[in-house]
Amino acid sequence: MPAPESVKKLIGTFGNNIDFYKSTEYKEDQLRQEFLNPFFKELGWDMDNTAGLAPQYRDVIHEASIKIGGSTKAPDYAFSIHGQYKFFLEAKKPAVNVKYDSDPAFQLRRYGWSAKLPISILTDFEEFSIYDCRKRPKRGEKASTSRLAYFRYNDYIEKWDELCATFSKEAILQGSFDKYAVDAKRHRGTDTVDNAFLEDIENWRNGLARNFALRNPALSVRDLNFAVQKTIDRLIFLRICEDRGTEDYKRLAALLSGGRMYQRLLDLFKQADARYNSGLFYLSAENGRGAPDKVTPNLELDDRVLKEIISKLYYPESPYEFSVLPADILGQVYEQFLGKTIHLTKGHQAKIEEKPEVRKAGGVYYTPSYIVDYIVKTTLGRQLNGSDPEKPQPIAVSRAAEIKVLDPACGSGSFLIVAYQYLLDWHLRQYTVDPESNESDAGKIKRHSSGKNPKIFQLPDGAWKLAATERKRILLNNIFGVDTDEQAVEVTKLSLLLKTIEGETQQIIQRDWVRERERILPDIGKNVICGNSLIGADFYDNEQLLLLDEKAQYRINTFDWKQGFPEIMQRGGFDCIIGNPPYVFGRDWKLLGISEEERRYFQEHYSWSPYQLDMFSLFMERCFQLTSATGRVGQIVPNIWLTNTYSALTRAKLLKASENLVVTDPPRDVFAKLTVDTVVYTCDKSSTPGTEFHVRALSHTGSIESISTLQVADYEDGKRPISLTLSEAAALVVYKLDGLPNRLGDVANITRGVHPYRTGGYGKSAFSTGCQTKQDCEKRPYHSIDQLAGFRPFIYGKNLRRFGAFAPEEFIKYGKWLAEPRAPQFFEGERIYSRKILAKRLVVTLECGESVADQQVYITKLKDDAALKSAYICGILASSLLAFFIYGYYDESMDAFPQIKVGQLRNLPIPTIDFDNPSCSVQKQMSPFFLIN
Repeated sequence: MPAPESVKKLIGTFGNNIDFYKSTEYKEDQLRQEFLNPFFKELGWDMDNTAGLAPQYRDVIHEASIKIGGSTKAPDYAFSIHGQYKFFLEAKKPAVNVKYDSDPAFQLRRYGWSAKLPISILTDFEEFSIYDCRKRPKRGEKASTSRLAYFRYNDYIEKWDELCATFSKEAILQGSFDKYAVDAKRHRGTDTVDNAFLEDIENWRNGLARNFALRNPALSVRDLNFAVQKTIDRLIFLRICEDRGTEDYKRLAALLSGGRMYQRLLDLFKQADARYNSGLFYLSAENGRGAPDKVTPNLELDDRVLKEIISKLYYPESPYEFSVLPADILGQVYEQFLGKTIHLTKGHQAKIEEKPEVRKAGGVYYTPSYIVDYIVKTTLGRQLNGSDPEKPQPIAVSRAAEIKVLDPACGSGSFLIVAYQYLLDWHLRQYTVDPESNESDAGKIKRHSSGKNPKIFQLPDGAWKLAATERKRILLNNIFGVDTDEQAVEVTKLSLLLKTIEGETQQIIQRDWVRERERILPDIGKNVICGNSLIGADFYDNEQLLLLDEKAQYRINTFDWKQGFPEIMQRGGFDCIIGNPPYVFGRDWKLLGISEEERRYFQEHYSWSPYQLDMFSLFMERCFQLTSATGRVGQIVPNIWLTNTYSALTRAKLLKASENLVVTDPPRDVFAKLTVDTVVYTCDKSSTPGTEFHVRALSHTGSIESISTLQVADYEDGKRPISLTLSEAAALVVYKLDGLPNRLGDVANITRGVHPYRTGGYGKSAFSTGCQTKQDCEKRPYHSIDQLAGFRPFIYGKNLRRFGAFAPEEFIKYGKWLAEPRAPQFFEGERIYSRKILAKRLVVTLECGESVADQQVYITKLKDDAALKSAYICGILASSLLAFFIYGYYDESMDAFPQIKVGQLRNLPIPTIDFDNPSCSVQKQMSPFFLIN
């Protein structure tokens, strides 16, 4: 599309008066008003907020007015969609040489990189530069570094289509901007802000831990972890406050001049306690506040350690612009950071190690923001606005005050931060907007902005904002969390406190501080508590357990909910429970050091998962125990409970205890490196089960697709798996098949193939008199590529062909010396081999020889009294209809490498046929199987 006349006019005006615009008389503010604002208005952006949206939801956020130490501490423009930043624009007066001056380019890239935005713009209208902000900016790099495009004002007409296709509001809504960013990424490396910041704070931890341990030989490992975490949290809090304008800029940097840095830092922390309260800086005892921090004030720390940390927190050493660092990025960094802990060697040296559960899982996985947003909107949002998102019916503010939101495994606090922000936005809307017309309500605004304790106040640009007292009230009244990890609890508190003063200036804080005569932040020590959500104080009713050593008691960390949250539990529990509980499976408990006493406690107190005792299923049940009678639950958990046979009770219990259940399938890559697939469930607690529940799919963009509506009556016994992919029509076919009376396990014995080598007390070693060793596993003495005497063909899953002969690549000496040899009869006579990894159909073949199968192959052998024939069973297993059943019933279609488990194979429906009845054809007898309505 051609450039609008208004843009052509801007170009002409600038060109005709270019000498004046490039003079020192012409200021940046003039450029923005006269050229940049109208230019981007033509790209579809509401530059002046004519829609009257709240500050966080405006199209364009102007932040040049925030000045700290004489310099701008935020980008001039932040362009956003639905409150999510998409790109920054840094404006310079035309006297600046945008093409060659490296300082403005570094400044812009620093902003964009810190906010984890892929693309941003630097312009003085005369020149227009587009930068890739995914690479860590370094001081001294040329202005051309990471520049994707450059053109001048007289190119705008020719480039207008390109600009519209990338930076217009419509292009961003349609995804063109994201595509442009992806295409740019293919040609350039990235060094994301979260990875870089994680590396930095891990280095801080190493330095602090080693020096604290060295200079304080009596320091315990618990106090060492506490001291390191507290010091880092306090430094980050104050440094972020500096860049946001709520602290004097370079207040921490002033410590670099002079000695006794740690003692002077403690003085700063004490001043911060007098100013902020919050518990983060609680160093001196006060009435009603519990015991203060007695650890960090009594430690020694070398100046060089603090110099190394603080010097790299400031420009030009620091690439970070903390004022734009998003809360979810900070959460992601801390989530990874908390995956490691400090240990002390016998020589009292600090050593950093991964926590066992993190090592087992292969890393720490942060819940993506679109998942958190979805869960919060469909739980808390439903309680605040009613069940129909298209026609919200907000409850009264007084009723909202009664809603208690809990994350019982809060980690770094990601769910609680989003829930808190949702409540802040909701309250601001109730105080300023008429719900019917969706426009500003002058009467409401006047009522809530006046009086002794106003709920809102007006910013200089005319927008309304919640007063600090109201933000604190909502936090203290509505948000609660528990985690067994003391460090995680402190991070959650830090994140919530930063959110509480987000967007505040020093002037506003000073005004509220003087007016309210109270410190700026609340102490949320009674809101976010360290404890074990699953194990209560009754764990020690068995007096023998009181003999557990201090280390074990600290790890178990029992928590009494009635003592921790007495008022909430007395009124029936929490109203909204959300989160992402630990993905610890029952099979891994011994490896993770979870004791038999804990396991026994779980068996006695939880009934939803009696076999495996997977921790996520314990949390599912715990949520219903802690939820009020009309409460709502929403979690993301592993999806195995939907289809696994041993999870039948979990399905039955959930359906019986809930109504308005929605099971939502997120994208496969929610946790990129995690092999566990997940599902989101949301529901209302109810003593009367609902009649139906819904299956939906969620995309990365937050859009929802309806998959099916299912009847609770068909699933209430838990025996039927819940499919995430089947439509109602397909489900009818699958469950018609499921109605057949006979199962493969009724007529055949089934096992996995042999597991030849394994350490840990299995088999017999070829190199010693005992069990197999590592040497057996490495040298594989019972295998040969030649068929030696006593060796039999060894069949892997990859060797199988549908109904075809197989050519063995190896041979095995079969016998009890193998680690898991299985029963010999499975490798004798007529039998069916089927591959564990699924193709479009089951890969099966009939075997009558002397081969032995590997564990990636299942062996099916008819029972002696079976009236059926192996060839018939083989044909049924290989049929397309049974493949449809497997993929539909067990929901394997979405997996990259779908597998069938041995229990699922045993449960496959098999039609019976009487081969001795000549009066009835095979086709007729099999009609129930093939002729389904």
